Amino acid sequence: MSDEAFRPPGDCPVCGEFVPRKALSCAGCGASRDSGWNEEASVSGLDLPDDEAFDYDDFVAREFGQGQPKKTDRRRFWTVVGLVLILAMAASLLAVFRWH
Repeated sequence: MSDEAFRPPGDCPVCGEFVPRKALSCAGCGASRDSGWNEEASVSGLDLPDDEAFDYDDFVAREFGQGQPKKTDRRRFWTVVGLVLILAMAASLLAVFRWH
């Protein structure tokens, strides 16, 4: 099949995925008029490293730094929030009793 023989809509001659009308390339394999609709066209993929060659720990260290993230003191935060709420409730109760 030549490059010019296939025109969408129809099944992609490379991978068999349906290519809708006016599509510029196949959603399944990426074949297009520019890369060639013929069966000899090849897809190189996403250029990702092999699973065996990928070092996850090294990736995390490079992307996010070497140190551990700081843990926030949640207990202190919620204690302050609780005290503020208690003071606000006490102030509102005093205001209600003061006006009556």
